Amino acid sequence: MNHLTPFQTYFLITLLKLVVVLVLTLTAVAYTVLLERKVLGRIQNRWGPSRVGPFGLLQPLADGIKLFLKEDLMPLAVERPLFVLAPVIALGCALISIAVVPFGALTTVKGVDIFQVSDINIGLLVVLGITSIGVYGIALSGWSSNNKYSLLGSLRATAQMISYELALGLSLVGCVMRSQSLRLRDIVDSQSAHGMRSWNVIGGLQIVGFFIYLMAAYAETNRAPFDLPEAESELVAGYHTEYSSMKFAMFFMAEYANMITVACVATLLFFGGASSPFGHLIPDFGGTIVQAILPIFWFVFKVLCFLFLYIWVRGTLPRFRYDQLMSFGWKFLLPLAMANILVTALVLAIHG
Repeated sequence: MNHLTPFQTYFLITLLKLVVVLVLTLTAVAYTVLLERKVLGRIQNRWGPSRVGPFGLLQPLADGIKLFLKEDLMPLAVERPLFVLAPVIALGCALISIAVVPFGALTTVKGVDIFQVSDINIGLLVVLGITSIGVYGIALSGWSSNNKYSLLGSLRATAQMISYELALGLSLVGCVMRSQSLRLRDIVDSQSAHGMRSWNVIGGLQIVGFFIYLMAAYAETNRAPFDLPEAESELVAGYHTEYSSMKFAMFFMAEYANMITVACVATLLFFGGASSPFGHLIPDFGGTIVQAILPIFWFVFKVLCFLFLYIWVRGTLPRFRYDQLMSFGWKFLLPLAMANILVTALVLAIHG
């Protein structure tokens, strides 16, 4: 790259990062589905997928080929442009937010951070903003399908996501106040000094904020026990009733990509991101490559723990009633999130 200008070098490295992160994210989405099927199988005392490939590891590939080759049916009465656009919006918004996530320690090549696609000083706001736009995909899918079950599912999802976004956003304010920055890298760095004791969820006394975030995240991603928009016993399949083939697969991928995004944000804001749980208590060992790879291992491990919790909750808790779901968001989580901000501000003011 010696003959390239700095801009060309930056552009090529960024393009390579984009491709790698996109491929890894889509692969992670596929294998999160397999993880869920395996864990739910064990919870229900059965094997889960075990036939395709060793231990069922090629099942996501078989599912992808099946969905890709299925006939793409489109009902006559749908609003065609919006019907096609809806899954694109849902999946696009789910994937874009991964771009600002720092999934490793700050490691530069030719002056470019190779473990973060885009380092923005308001990264947290970008994640919240992009994920909130994803609701348009769900709303448009229900309306454009010209199906009463789809419309009811999309209305439920829209009301639910807008309601719980407030609590979700407010639950993160305590972490922002502690780090005094909206840049995700700064938030991680503020938790890396003493390992677990520096994490916001422990040393930062943000256990209440984490609880609020956890509940709101389940509702935001339409997962049990808040999966009312796709309640099979009431609404067939909710907002994607009329979708088939790759359009259905895009909604399916968007849901799991949102789960991964939520797990990444939880890891960054409450569990120290890619930093070691032992902090600087254990001296550095290994060469430069080990020091670059080890933080990625910690980040992936924390995200996997969060995803396992997601699946565990789905396998053990029953679904809420819709009025209970809305009351829980507005009457309990929202006031609790405001109280958490006030208490955090008071503690910081006293110790500041």
